[in-house]
Amino acid sequence: MIDIIIPNYNGAQLLPTCLDALRQQTRQDFRLTIVDDGSTDESLALLTTHYPEVQVLALPTNRGLAAAINAALQQTQAAIVVLLNNDTEAHPCWLEQLVGTLERYPQYAFAASKLMLFDQRDRIHSAGDDYRPDGVPINRGVWEQDRGQYDAVSEVFGPCAGAAAYRRAALERLAVDGRVFDEDLVMYCEDVDLNVRARLQGVRTLFVPTAIVYHRLSATGGGTLASYYCGRNFALVWAKNMPVALMWRYWHHMLATQLRFAVHSLWHIQEPAARARLRGQAAALRALPHFVRKRRKSVSTREGFNASICQRRGQPELWF
Repeated sequence: MIDIIIPNYNGAQLLPTCLDALRQQTRQDFRLTIVDDGSTDESLALLTTHYPEVQVLALPTNRGLAAAINAALQQTQAAIVVLLNNDTEAHPCWLEQLVGTLERYPQYAFAASKLMLFDQRDRIHSAGDDYRPDGVPINRGVWEQDRGQYDAVSEVFGPCAGAAAYRRAALERLAVDGRVFDEDLVMYCEDVDLNVRARLQGVRTLFVPTAIVYHRLSATGGGTLASYYCGRNFALVWAKNMPVALMWRYWHHMLATQLRFAVHSLWHIQEPAARARLRGQAAALRALPHFVRKRRKSVSTREGFNASICQRRGQPELWF
């Protein structure tokens, strides 16, 4: 049995496309849980009326994406957990390919889907996620036309949690104080934080190019919300997780990147997204002492830790 968890907040307009696609999956040995994060629209009524097969975990108030997923993880128990955004449409073979590949390769604990743009279905959103030493996460292949350049099953840094499979045992091993995702991040980069912690512990991710999901970008969040939390969380994830040796080696890269973000936002200060990113960067400075204290629980002390910098298309990416 597989647990599919879909976080939802005011997604009544999105859920039918997502859930109808799951009804068409070639693999049906799953239990579907929607964790509703305090929606005020018709989401709960829609689920009750049209999708009675769905198990609903309704949170009384909006707690943020990370907290919502943690709540659903605590209420489920299957050995394989699949996270899926509510603003997606999965190809009928998606689950079969994603979980089936993970089952065939026991040395891997996470599996990444190929996320394509919903409205431009020949364009890639993510072929697995990467991470740079300056703290900037990367969607591998983002905006590229899909010409088969990512058609090989291959190891990647980590998956985008918008459509990913995880071995529950690995998630439980990575949990801190019983929580898999860091709720202080609220949303955006909560999966990046998990991926970095996973690599520090030697947990590996396999990219499955035949596990295709079409994604409406930021249909639930996005806009100034995304700008704020990315402005805040890029720096906080880096400060919380980067091993000391690599912090000393790359701190100036991280600082230069943050300064570039700030200058760009100031140049575009009339735009709401730019102002939101600046507010996020200011919030990161205020939260920095708290996240530095988290390092004692998140940074691995495993002997034999090895880090190297990989070069891909001229961009340095951090691999553990």
